[in-house]
Amino acid sequence: MTTGARDADGEDKAKLELAPGLFTRAGALSAGSTAWSFRRSHRQLFHGVHVPRDDVVDDRRLNEAALSICPKGSYLSHFSAARLFGGVVPDDPDVHVTSPRNRPKARGIAGHRAKRNQQVTTWRGLRTTTPMQTFLDMAQVLTLVDLVVLGDSLVKRERFTTRQLVAFVAGSTGPHHRLAKRAAALVRKGVDSPMESRLRLLIVLAGLPEPKVNHRVVDADGQLIYRFDLCYLKFGLVIEYDGRQHADSTEQWHRDLDRDEQLDDWQIRRLVVVSSGIYNTPGTTLSRITKAMRQRGMTVPTLSDEWRRHFPSRAGDVASPS
Repeated sequence: MTTGARDADGEDKAKLELAPGLFTRAGALSAGSTAWSFRRSHRQLFHGVHVPRDDVVDDRRLNEAALSICPKGSYLSHFSAARLFGGVVPDDPDVHVTSPRNRPKARGIAGHRAKRNQQVTTWRGLRTTTPMQTFLDMAQVLTLVDLVVLGDSLVKRERFTTRQLVAFVAGSTGPHHRLAKRAAALVRKGVDSPMESRLRLLIVLAGLPEPKVNHRVVDADGQLIYRFDLCYLKFGLVIEYDGRQHADSTEQWHRDLDRDEQLDDWQIRRLVVVSSGIYNTPGTTLSRITKAMRQRGMTVPTLSDEWRRHFPSRAGDVASPS
């Protein structure tokens, strides 16, 4: 970075540096840099915040930059806090910051006003809402399904347990507390992917019995042989999401064949669902599932229509009652 001759003792750099690697244009000019040289060597992240042009800008750098220009006491929240903890949320281009006073206002920063008793912590050097507070706050902006996906992913990352989450949300109030409580009650341990969460919720919101999550089959030495996404083991029915469009390799294909033969030996029916069966034809997927349930001797209740609110489908996609 070009800062002028006075940068030798670091004093002038301190004037223009908001945080390590984050600079202001005004500070650079006052330290002796020219507007042309600063513009050539830096790029703007937010109004008044620049980084060296060659720097790699990741989520952490964006979070640091946003906090550097927000009022004192501000902290990450909502989408930004969820991503910081490794949670799965829909894409959102802004950095979400909550301030104890006025909402931050800058292009690229989504400002929020602090709530009473909002729980805040420091995670990897950044001020942020706690994982459970983040889950509660996201009830304001997410659907039931996306909120459960977030909860499942945070449990997988061991940010909290299902019991801790239910207890925390139980004490909440506000316009979105009912959604948060319902979602918390649907969060499960052991969910491996967001699509597994969605498949499970399609089943549950249709009023069908909830399958067991993440059943593990081990050998005599305790080594994992198979893992079932969702299953009704008593009835020998396994339901799995497969995100692959084709076998990853010949070796993988052979493993899949061996596994299917083993399931046949155990008299277990494996029903596979792909992404289009969740996003485009959930009704058809439910028909496949209920048919398999009946074939395995399960009692299938009348389907609830609630699944339709959360899983829009193409015209003509119908969950057959038979």
